Amino acid sequence: MMLHNRVRRLSAVLATSAVFAFSSPAFSQDVSDTHLKAARAAVTAIHATDPFDNILPQAAAALQQQLIQKNPDMQELISKTINEKAMALASRRADLEKEAALAYAKVFSEKELTDIAAFYNSDSGKKLLDSGPTVTRELVKAADIWQNGLARDLAQQVGETLAAAAKAKAPAAVTDGPAPTADGAQPEAPKN
Repeated sequence: MMLHNRVRRLSAVLATSAVFAFSSPAFSQDVSDTHLKAARAAVTAIHATDPFDNILPQAAAALQQQLIQKNPDMQELISKTINEKAMALASRRADLEKEAALAYAKVFSEKELTDIAAFYNSDSGKKLLDSGPTVTRELVKAADIWQNGLARDLAQQVGETLAAAAKAKAPAAVTDGPAPTADGAQPEAPKN
């Protein structure tokens, strides 16, 4: 199995575990305002919700395309209405930020969140965020090459060992005299 498949499988297991953990009653305790503030700072520092920035614009564009396709004569009204309604819904982005902060607050202590935010707001943390995907791609490439090399060398070494064992078990070829018959008996020597 390729390394990236294992990484995907591990990610799925971790995500599933997180869902179950967050739904557990043990995490239903209240979070203090300072703890939540630290969580929001960490969420902002690591850009945890950035991947969700395009959800509303994409939904608006898809709806606009669908409605205009059905009602091309209303294109201007559709576009204007979708833009207005999407702008009105943009304020709900804060709900996602709050949920993200709560999710982090349930897993990390206030001090841990403060440390996370401090690191990711530092030059090193910012560089890790910026360069992390590139490093991860390079690591996956290197791991694939490493994995293929290991598999090749393992197969070669096992093959050599098995071939040597098979050769050692094979009967020694008889070089003196005629070869045995099909039933294993030695043929009679010719009479003079």
